[in-house]
Amino acid sequence: MTVAHAFDRAADRYDAHAPVQRRVAAMLADRIVALPLPPAPRVLELGCGTGFLGAALVDRLPRADWWMTDLAPAMVERTAARFAGRPAIRFAVMDAAAPDLPGPFDLICSSLALQWLADLPAAVTALRARLAPGGRLAFTTLAAGSFAEWGAAHEPDTAGTPAYPDAAALRRLGLAVTIDTLTERHGDARDFLRAVKAIGAGTPRPGHRPLGPAGLRGVMARFEAQGAVARYVVATCIAGPEEKA
Repeated sequence: MTVAHAFDRAADRYDAHAPVQRRVAAMLADRIVALPLPPAPRVLELGCGTGFLGAALVDRLPRADWWMTDLAPAMVERTAARFAGRPAIRFAVMDAAAPDLPGPFDLICSSLALQWLADLPAAVTALRARLAPGGRLAFTTLAAGSFAEWGAAHEPDTAGTPAYPDAAALRRLGLAVTIDTLTERHGDARDFLRAVKAIGAGTPRPGHRPLGPAGLRGVMARFEAQGAVARYVVATCIAGPEEKA
């Protein structure tokens, strides 16, 4: 199943199962409003989902001209319904790895979506090139250490979660990086897996071979013995336009 298909299927139940994603969007919004943006910024949001970041931000940037985009059509539909009647907000189905809307933009933002891109360094370079002079790229992404407990429960095997970059790797991309750690406690391993599936985030990394039933039962038992806690290591990343050589 593709990432877009997984998030399409999750759109109707996403909000009820995404408390961490809602918190992260609010954190990113707080950091965005502290940036030196113009009074009426041109804003491009990537991976808008059902509109968490927009809900935390649009009233704090009341003169902004917005494009809210997502690769999953059902997510765009949910966001469009949330912000119906706001003529300054437009919506588009678009791949964050190949943005095709006319720029430049004063703010390009994204909350917990860019970790799904196959080539984050290339995306960062391309997005910074679409910034207006003085513009800002501001996004959150998962960093190394996320879901560490789930990974540890798989040892000596390997979990299907992606290999997230650490802060040093992100800083090498020219990003200012702040790390926050959030935890989410689940009733048991099944509850954790249901929550991941419900928000469309259950797509394993390419090439991962899933465990058989007996192996998965062992992982679930070890995960529960550790407390059934999911850790999210969140990197907030901010950069200006690429400097011209």
